[in-house]
Amino acid sequence: MTSSGGHDRLTRWREHEAILYRVVPYGGLALGTVLALLAPAPHGLGVLPTLAVAVAAGCWVAWFVTVHPEWQSRRTLMAVYYAGLITFSAALVAASPWYGLFAWIGYIHAFPVLRRRWRIAGVTATAVLVATSQGGGLAIAIAHWPLWLLLVLFNLVVAGSVSWFAMIAEQEDVKRRRLMEELGEANSQLTETVRENAGLHAQLLTQAREAGVLDERQRMAREIHDTLAQGLTGIITQLEAAEQTRDRSADWRRHVDNALALARESLTEARRSVRAVRPETLETARLPDALVELGGRWSALNGVRAEVATTGTPRPLHPEIEVTLLRAAQEALANVARHAAASRVGLTLSYMTDVVTLDVRDDGTGFDAAGQPASREPGGGYGLTVMRQRVTRVGGELAVESEPGGGTAVSASVPALPGGAG
Repeated sequence: MTSSGGHDRLTRWREHEAILYRVVPYGGLALGTVLALLAPAPHGLGVLPTLAVAVAAGCWVAWFVTVHPEWQSRRTLMAVYYAGLITFSAALVAASPWYGLFAWIGYIHAFPVLRRRWRIAGVTATAVLVATSQGGGLAIAIAHWPLWLLLVLFNLVVAGSVSWFAMIAEQEDVKRRRLMEELGEANSQLTETVRENAGLHAQLLTQAREAGVLDERQRMAREIHDTLAQGLTGIITQLEAAEQTRDRSADWRRHVDNALALARESLTEARRSVRAVRPETLETARLPDALVELGGRWSALNGVRAEVATTGTPRPLHPEIEVTLLRAAQEALANVARHAAASRVGLTLSYMTDVVTLDVRDDGTGFDAAGQPASREPGGGYGLTVMRQRVTRVGGELAVESEPGGGTAVSASVPALPGGAG
């Protein structure tokens, strides 16, 4: 409000200044003419020559200032105008000292029409003419030239001081206008930026909703793979084993019981996955203990010895980190059971300063890791892909080393984020 009000006042003052710039010359010329007619100078020109010069001076000002105000920006043309103005002023002052009232206009018109270096010359010429009129005319100025010089010096000092302040004010006005233009441009850019930001915000909200839906779909896909798919695979394996041991009731019962236990466990984990709750084993035990329990259950189901070891100092990790490592161990063991035909499996959980590493090694048949596509695992499944997605999602890395007949090593390395990190 204050800045806008000040700008409006400045605009009105410039409009008034422009009116004075165009009107004052005629007032000074008219007043000088009236006084020259009422009190003519003793050694001046006659009435008719004086009136002729005055009319010519008025026409000169009218043509350049009133009729063609747009010429004010044409510096060369206005320099011609100012030279003519000084010439007419000198002729009129020579005709009658009263025309010093018109010559005084040279001070006002020097600033808008002359370049800065020529303003001093214009102000000096005007000061000489005004001092001549103040001294009583050209004849008296010549007769008493020392006094005339003092008048010239006085007018130069006064006019120079006013001119200096006027130049300072003009420079400040130029700076102010430039600042206002820059401020207006900055406001326009800010408005445009706000408009663009509003559009980007709406776009980001849409993308965030879409990303949230996609992320939830991917989470459900991982959880389904890690719970239902692995559970169903284990159930099928146990039921197939039970089919082959029909004639041995004890073995048949054991495989059926294992299948039922897997079904119950898978159902429980599926329900927890839908509610986005941590696996039950991590709710009741630390990660090293959960891996020991996992290895024991897996060994009992598959008849393969699984050794679990922990190095470093165990400490609570971020829940997402622990779930990632547990699911990686489950997937690696499921792959061993499905494809490796191994006689021994080793799981090693290593706590280091900045990272935690889970290594799962088996002595099974192995496969050609160099020729196997990264998105597929032996047998055509996508377990390694899901495992890699989980590990990458928490900022970790997954490495798989294997060769035909040489077993397989899976290594998941994740950041050791503490349990309080959110």
